[in-house]
Amino acid sequence: MLTRTRSIPLPWGNAYGLARTLLALGTAGTLAFSSTATLFRPVVTIGEYPLCQGMTAGGAFCLVPRGQFDLLRWLSVAVLLVVASGWRPRITALPHAYISFSVFSGIAIGDGGDQITWILCLLLALIALGDGRRWHWQTTEDSTAGEPTTRVTRGRALLGTSAWTIARLQMAFLYFQASVAKLPHTEWADGSAMYYWANNSSFGFPEWLRPLTDPVVYSPVGVAALTWLPVALELALAAALLMPQRRRWVLLPLGIAFHLGIAVLMGLWSFAFAMWAGLFLLLTPIGHSFPLPTSVRTRKRATANASAPTKDNAPATPEPAVPASPRPLVP
Repeated sequence: MLTRTRSIPLPWGNAYGLARTLLALGTAGTLAFSSTATLFRPVVTIGEYPLCQGMTAGGAFCLVPRGQFDLLRWLSVAVLLVVASGWRPRITALPHAYISFSVFSGIAIGDGGDQITWILCLLLALIALGDGRRWHWQTTEDSTAGEPTTRVTRGRALLGTSAWTIARLQMAFLYFQASVAKLPHTEWADGSAMYYWANNSSFGFPEWLRPLTDPVVYSPVGVAALTWLPVALELALAAALLMPQRRRWVLLPLGIAFHLGIAVLMGLWSFAFAMWAGLFLLLTPIGHSFPLPTSVRTRKRATANASAPTKDNAPATPEPAVPASPRPLVP
């Protein structure tokens, strides 16, 4: 009897590496460009941050005296920059996830971006722990050359692919919830919501952009478009997993531009970095590798060959090349 098998795509392309870099840079920016007094301060009716209660007591900022927060903050920035560089994802996976958790649970000014970063870092750690490459920028054909297809490799690939799939479902649900949650509100239904957001005291549009944004915001057609187009895009992103890959490629630059606009207009930069990382996980094929410039590819291949397994660990026969964009598990 004939049986039908389906191979597991190797998740260790540079697309997930780019997502790791974006997440690390977002958290590093929060720590580097915010003072310790701003990050860790009392909040009315809640208490002084970090709260260090329950699970959050395991965060890094609960394990050192308050007087050493500045030192720990800059040490965390240094580790995050190493993560962002792409060096040894297997080694940096857990420190990255732990710092993201410590920031999300410890700072007083956390937002949705910090929570998304922590969740995605935890899922990406499951991919990175099986990633034996020296740099997460290596393309798939470079990173898999000379690797034997063993049971351990298949197990790590299955774990990484499963984590990537969960991250995709998480992002799809996030966009679905973000879009449908707006619909019952009158301001979003009648197209005037962005007028109020533009003039909000906390998240309003910056003064230096007012000459460009005011003609749009104070125009009935302009403000309606500015209100409804994001909802339509969020619904499209929520349904992205049901679309063929060629349409997901179209959505990727639209999603990047959308969150860039939110960052510029409303100042939510850490949120933008988290969502950009999520977009690459949602919209690229599992295990996808973007082509690198020739000079970069040559350098990465040279360092990969220098750290290649010894002859005793090499396979008896060469393995077939893995395609740069393997078929994802989710259609």
